[in-house]
Amino acid sequence: MIELSDATPVVDVEPAEYNRLLGYPPGWVLEGRARELADMAADWYARNGRPWVYARQAESLHTSNGSTEIDGIAFSSSRLRSTLERAQAHSAIMVAAGAGPELECEAQRLWRDEKPDEYFFLEVYGSAVVERLITATGARLCAWAEQQAMAVLPHYSPGYPEWDIAEQSRLLDLMTRSGQLPLPSPLEALGSGALRPKKSLLAVFGLTHRTERVRPLTGLVPCENCSFVPCQYRRAPYVRAPEASNLIGLPASPQPAVRYGANVKALKRWAGERLSLKARGDGAIEAVFRYDGTTCTNMGRPLAFHYNVQLGPPEGGYLIREQQCVPAPGDAGHALMCQYDDGRLLTAIDGEKPLLGQPLQNVLLWQRSECAAGCYCDPAGREHKWGLVLETIHFALTQMEKRL
Repeated sequence: MIELSDATPVVDVEPAEYNRLLGYPPGWVLEGRARELADMAADWYARNGRPWVYARQAESLHTSNGSTEIDGIAFSSSRLRSTLERAQAHSAIMVAAGAGPELECEAQRLWRDEKPDEYFFLEVYGSAVVERLITATGARLCAWAEQQAMAVLPHYSPGYPEWDIAEQSRLLDLMTRSGQLPLPSPLEALGSGALRPKKSLLAVFGLTHRTERVRPLTGLVPCENCSFVPCQYRRAPYVRAPEASNLIGLPASPQPAVRYGANVKALKRWAGERLSLKARGDGAIEAVFRYDGTTCTNMGRPLAFHYNVQLGPPEGGYLIREQQCVPAPGDAGHALMCQYDDGRLLTAIDGEKPLLGQPLQNVLLWQRSECAAGCYCDPAGREHKWGLVLETIHFALTQMEKRL
C-alpha cells in the first residue's frame, strides 16, 4: 500500500502548457504585455506559492451494479467504472493536489484592486500548477507501480464527463478518513462539489496487474481519453483509436457532439431573432442579446433586458472580457417586479458577471440553476438566463465558423 504527503513538490510549469491554458494556439510565443503578465504570475508563485500533493491507495475496489465502490463507498461514474473494468483494475489510488491558498488570496486582491489582467494570468497559472502536479504525481505512481509489476491507469476526477461533481465531497471524505498521513494543506469540498481553495483537484488512478493491456501513463496524451471534444484547450483529438482500444479489446467509440443545456432549435431561433454580433477590427466580438419576459406579479407585465457581452478574438477562445445586463431602452416593466426597490435590484443584476474572464466554451461546463421564471427577482432565475444568453452566443459563433 502506498501513501504519500508532499508539502514541497517540484513544480515546473511548461511554457507551452501555460500558453495553452491561456487560450493561445500551439507554438504561440508570448511578447509585450502578455509576456510581462505571464512572467509576473510565475515570479509571484515562485516566491509565494505553496503547492502540495497527497496520495493514498484504497484498501478495496469493487465494480458492480453500475457503480464503483472504493473502500465501501459507492461512486456513480459510468466512465470510471468502465475504465477500471476494461483494464481489470484491482485497486485504485486517490490523489489530491493544490496550488495552495496563497494564490487564491492574491488573485482576489488583484481583482479588488481592479487589475483584471494580472488576476487572469495568475488564476490561469494556478490551473497550470495543478495540472502539472497531477501529471508529475502520475509519473511518481508509475515508477512505484513498475517495481510492483503493475500499471497505472489515466486519472479521472469528479466533474469530468459522466462523473457528477457533487460526489467530490464524498471522495474527499473517503480520502482523508483512514489515511495515516494528513493532507499537507487544508481542503474543503462545498455542497455544490466545488473545492476550496478552488485551484485544487481530486483524482482517482486505477491500478492493474494486467500490464500487457495498457500503456504506461507517461506514454499517454490525456486528451485522448477525454470525450469533451470541443474543448479549446485540446492538445490531441479524442481517440478510441484501434491502437488504444485494442489494448483493452474494445472497438473505437464515436466522438460525441456538443451538448447544450438549452434545446438546439431554440438556440437557433434565438440566434436569428434576439442576438446581434459585431466583429471589431482587432478580432474581438461585441454581442447584444434581447431577453423578453414578464413580471411575476402585477398580472405579468412584459419586460425586456439587454445582455451586452464583449468577447476576445477566436484564437484566444473568445475570452469573455465584459458582461452587462441592463433594462432595454424604453422598458418600464422592470420597475414593476416584486423585488424592485429603488434600483437596488438593478444594482444586484449589474454586479452579476458569471464566467467573466473565462473562455466562452466554459458555459458548456457551467452547472447552473434550472429556473425558467420570466422575471429577475430570483438569483437562480438570473443565472439561468445568463446561461441561455451565453449558450446562444456560443451556438451562433460555432455555426458561423462552420460556414466559414
